[in-house]
Amino acid sequence: MPMTDERTLTRLLQHLAAAHGARPALHYGSRVVSFAELQAESARVASGLARLGVGAGDRVAIWLPNTPAWLACFFACCRLGAIALATNTRFRSSEMEDILGRSEAKVLVYWPAFRGIDFSAIVDALGAASVGALESIVAYSEAGDPDPPPRVHGIAVHRYERLAEHAALASDLGSADRGCLMFTTSGTTKAPKFVLHTQRSIVQHAHDVARGFGYAQPATVGLGVLPFCGTYGFSTGLAPLAAGAPLVVETAFDAERIITLIRRHALTNTNLTGHMIAELLAAAPGEGAFSSIRFCGCGSGSAEVIAPAAAQGLRIAGVYGSSEVQALFAHHDRLEAPLAERAHGGGWPVSPAARVRARDVTSAGLLPHGESGALEIQAPSQFSAYFGNAAASAEAFTDDGFFRTGDLGYTLADGRFIFQARLGDALRLSGFLVSPAQIESVIAEHPSVEACQVVGVETSAGTRPYAFVTRRGGEPFDESAVLAFARARMARYKVPARIVCLEAFPTVQSANAIKVQKARLRDMAESLTAARADQQQMR
Repeated sequence: MPMTDERTLTRLLQHLAAAHGARPALHYGSRVVSFAELQAESARVASGLARLGVGAGDRVAIWLPNTPAWLACFFACCRLGAIALATNTRFRSSEMEDILGRSEAKVLVYWPAFRGIDFSAIVDALGAASVGALESIVAYSEAGDPDPPPRVHGIAVHRYERLAEHAALASDLGSADRGCLMFTTSGTTKAPKFVLHTQRSIVQHAHDVARGFGYAQPATVGLGVLPFCGTYGFSTGLAPLAAGAPLVVETAFDAERIITLIRRHALTNTNLTGHMIAELLAAAPGEGAFSSIRFCGCGSGSAEVIAPAAAQGLRIAGVYGSSEVQALFAHHDRLEAPLAERAHGGGWPVSPAARVRARDVTSAGLLPHGESGALEIQAPSQFSAYFGNAAASAEAFTDDGFFRTGDLGYTLADGRFIFQARLGDALRLSGFLVSPAQIESVIAEHPSVEACQVVGVETSAGTRPYAFVTRRGGEPFDESAVLAFARARMARYKVPARIVCLEAFPTVQSANAIKVQKARLRDMAESLTAARADQQQMR
């Protein structure tokens, strides 16, 4: 259904509840949540959050895996005019201190017992400055979980189920141009940027994706296993709901379970990473496992899996997106096209109003079709600002309102564009864009490390970070100890495959400074990767 600019996410959900009522919106384990129930729960949670003091513009950090509660909290924030801060459950103390501190989040919603991890202890150990604005903590739980602590870091903990027992908040305090959702993304410094989207951009893009990706077709059933905390998982989850189609929600990826769910629910649409698709292909029990799947987008690693997937009856195509323009911005939707063509990132934008162009990185002139340059995008799905960072926000846009993506690619006369690579050093790890500086700064905190440089290496399991360090004078260096230090402080996908100690980094004198030669470090990392592969083959 076409949406007007005045629509908010609350009005979207109200429309879905009115149109589809008792029809399933979410399948979560044995639980089925109807569109009417999702709308009602989010309105009750909004009332509960309001009683905790959450109002327009306040930030609520949603530190949950994919659950109905994640979506209820998000829609609740939208109803209040507050901003949901999408927070990865893989984040640990280093990331949480930075994110909670800079966002000045007023409320943190978390699952204390998720996957047996003591999330309460992680919060309790955070520095006082990082939780200075935090007034309340909300604990989500499921059957069999122990009771959450009454206080964490001296802050009162409220149960999610109690929050959801309040009388529904009837009013919609949000507006189309009010910020409602922030993703964290890579930056050129230690701190990731907060990518702020308005309700208008989220609603419009959800409908564009629903139409462009075929979610509005009859008997559609979506799969939401990519984390909602990232734009890839969020767009994959919201689009089928916007089309009135049910979404199967999973907290984590397990190939054998996904195969079971495909058959149980006759899943038709999803988007995954190349590594996930490879695991599905390995787990598929013979022919016909993917017969119900109409479309599967692949955000990274599609070139490696597109042919074997086609051989097993799973037709996939490359997609493109970013936190700034939202995931599923474009895709190669013509599945009859040659495999090599469908494997590229990019494709046709899902919004008819989107414009993509390429600019020469040297002359700054706009390029004709077919010539590679820096991609720039203007679209209804683009973000409004980097929250709390006016300088970065201004730098992100051209004078005529195009977003500078930082990607290398070219446009084609038929309306497509082709993504080739990132212009900078950012790494895409486990589906998330990560600045090497984030990893470097954590490792450099170890007492034995003087400085750190991180590069990415392509492996059979996707891009992996490799770290090179110089030793602090007089301190012994133990790679296993530094790796353990890193694992305790950041998400596992950011932890380097190796941490190698060097006497000095390879450098070169440029016109203005001495620069580390990351290309040489990358060559060294690739040699280490090849040597490890050879050792594994000899075992």
